[in-house]
Amino acid sequence: MSDQPEPGVTPTGESVRCIRVLLAEDQSMVREALAALLGLEDDIEVVAQVARGDQVLAAVGEHGVDVALLDIEMPGCTGIEAAAQVHRAYPAVKLVVLTTFGRPGYLRSAMEAGADAFLVKDAPAAQLAAAVRKVLAGERVIDPTLAAAALAEGANPLTDREREVLRAAADGSTNAELAKALHLSQGTVRNYLSTAIQKLAVRNRAEAVRIAREKGWL
Repeated sequence: MSDQPEPGVTPTGESVRCIRVLLAEDQSMVREALAALLGLEDDIEVVAQVARGDQVLAAVGEHGVDVALLDIEMPGCTGIEAAAQVHRAYPAVKLVVLTTFGRPGYLRSAMEAGADAFLVKDAPAAQLAAAVRKVLAGERVIDPTLAAAALAEGANPLTDREREVLRAAADGSTNAELAKALHLSQGTVRNYLSTAIQKLAVRNRAEAVRIAREKGWL
């Protein structure tokens, strides 16, 4: 007979409430691998998985989640946008944002959205499990390399409106099309784009979009 304690039981025989985790990741193989690795932890249970950012809020409410692990790049809405939604509706839920790309602007945006942790997606499973436990205990966990890069990069110089217009312009829409989609005048759209281009010290909107994306400012 094994001397190892049963899952959910401490070595002294006391029961342990599992940490209820939601996984939001659009790549099914990555999501399933993360779920399998976290499922090996005695005190962590993955109670919900979603593939879209716009499914996160409903899943958190439905499954009584303690911690939400959110990838940034997802259809529907980004993990950062989903984090902000959850933070407003369920402030007790802890938020761990995961990223493939170490873009400094993502870290600032995630923290502003209410994230409790920000980690690269390829971090060791033990590190991710430890982060889940730490945020539930009230700690903040940030990848040190990303933190240093964010401090070196400085704050996002773009306003919310400038970011909105740049995001909309990424598909090559004309000023007239942007004005119609954003319910702005063409002159206003032109001014926002011009200001963003100047702030980023580039020649045109395409370069502005590229630079802002690389830095995680969109």
